[in-house]
Amino acid sequence: MIIWVASYPKSGNTWVRGVLTAYYYTKDGVYDPKQLMQIPDYPNPKIIGKKYIENNTIHLHWEESQKRLTKDNKVVFLKTHNALLKIGKYPFTTSEYTLGVIYIIRDPRNVITSLKNHLDLQSYDQTFNFMADKDKILTNKEKVYSRNQFISSWKINYTSWCKMNSYKRLILKYEDMINDPEKTFKKLILFTSLLSNHEKKVDEIKLKKAILTTKFESMKESEKKGDFNESVNSPFNNNKREFFYLGPKNNWKELLNRDLITKMNKYYSDDLKYLGYEY
Repeated sequence: MIIWVASYPKSGNTWVRGVLTAYYYTKDGVYDPKQLMQIPDYPNPKIIGKKYIENNTIHLHWEESQKRLTKDNKVVFLKTHNALLKIGKYPFTTSEYTLGVIYIIRDPRNVITSLKNHLDLQSYDQTFNFMADKDKILTNKEKVYSRNQFISSWKINYTSWCKMNSYKRLILKYEDMINDPEKTFKKLILFTSLLSNHEKKVDEIKLKKAILTTKFESMKESEKKGDFNESVNSPFNNNKREFFYLGPKNNWKELLNRDLITKMNKYYSDDLKYLGYEY
């Protein structure tokens, strides 16, 4: 059965995966970037079973690949940026294969700065349009369509996961991860342990090590050393983009101009209020 680690891009998914892999896949709780592969991207060619499929057909492989992955009834974590939607008659997942959901959400006014850097987009207007595109699909330049993720818009992505009641669900705010990591990540471990029938008592020492070694500065340093392999290349010059960019220093009040703040506040007004973000 699958526990989804889901989010819109640049919302803290890698941090959550870092804590989970440090806690569950190491003996001492010390983060090891090589262990991130224990929570792989979905979809990917290995899970789909084919490297190359036709463009715009990924939805035809969702059920088959998840059925194959969960046939032995073991618990697996999967990372995804996919929205929890149907394409035609094909749902992204069902209760037959899904055990629970961890959804990480981040203030869209901070997502936009990280996303612009990550994708090397030319302007904030272009990035805003990316975030508002309900038909947005993430693919890669090699056109390996078995990696395609239908992320939709920021608004649709979070509502598809956070307002559904089909699965046991934990919603984590990126801002809570920064402001109170001990409390927030303890919730994470309690939730995942309950779902997967692990020891119900949290190993406090191991969790503290997992939190300490996945701090932004530590993960940024591992990227500089070449130990982190999930950075992407710019579509313009093929140079690696800095994955760990601003982290806690990403403050929309200081980085965005007044016109863009006004535009985003208006566009996301209902969402900001619903999620309890400053408005």
